[in-house]
Amino acid sequence: MNTTSPTRISKSQAILGEGPVWHRDRLLWVDIEGRKVIDLDPSTGTENIIELSERVGCVWPCADSNLLLCGLQTGLAMLDPDTGTITPIDNPEPDLPTTRFNDGKCDPLGRFWAGTMDMDEKGPLGSLYMLDHQHLLTRQWQGVTVSNGLAWDMSADHPTFYYIDSPTRQVVAFDYEPDTGSLSNRRVAITIPDGEGFPDGMTIDSEGALWIALWQGWGVVRYNPKTGERLGKIDLPVEKVTSCTFGGPDLSDLFITTASIGLGPDAKAAQPDAGAVFRVKTDSTGLPTILFRTDRNRK
Repeated sequence: MNTTSPTRISKSQAILGEGPVWHRDRLLWVDIEGRKVIDLDPSTGTENIIELSERVGCVWPCADSNLLLCGLQTGLAMLDPDTGTITPIDNPEPDLPTTRFNDGKCDPLGRFWAGTMDMDEKGPLGSLYMLDHQHLLTRQWQGVTVSNGLAWDMSADHPTFYYIDSPTRQVVAFDYEPDTGSLSNRRVAITIPDGEGFPDGMTIDSEGALWIALWQGWGVVRYNPKTGERLGKIDLPVEKVTSCTFGGPDLSDLFITTASIGLGPDAKAAQPDAGAVFRVKTDSTGLPTILFRTDRNRK
């Protein structure tokens, strides 16, 4: 595992940066607590910022429009980045005012998966949901405290879905049925040792290895999920590392989001780039972004 040193590429510094996704040679990411969607051109550093009226846990581009699918505090919605208009889709937890959507992304068939979390991070109030092409939202897993990283490996004999509930310090694997999205045979693939931080967002590379951001862990680790072997670590000058994704011309650049939330004056002085986005050039390659289809009539 060979990488360059991390380089800060964002002008913005988030309170709670998250959800990076590569689209049209740009990086989309969010500041959850800052209530912002940020569209970053890594080649120039130019940023377009969309301010929202509520927390936004994730955004994802659509295949047949310029709309962005968003996971908000009040449910899933479509965002028009040109006007800032929000069109609600579904709020599956109207009776749980202390939950919100967190990490989300599309599966290999273009359905959107996103999980909710207890904003107090105290109890298993959250669930994992799947939004299909007809905008039908179904619960796929429940009893989650902080829903986070998602990844799919379609290269194995049996397609596999990887998932993180951060307080468990585990990445779990499920058998994944592509046609229906159903999950079965849950097992633990990776356990992050005590003292090394909490697994947060993650991505998968073309070799099937997982790159896992470590909250309070000062970096990103690469693991073989089939064996549980740690393959290497990228050290960052920031304690709270939140997520990562591959992008760039050949999908070999790793873009990493971070957070500044909860840092006192001394910690902020020691971590002046907390909340920024970093880029690391690697000798691995990621997978192309699967876009969400908004056509309700698609079969």
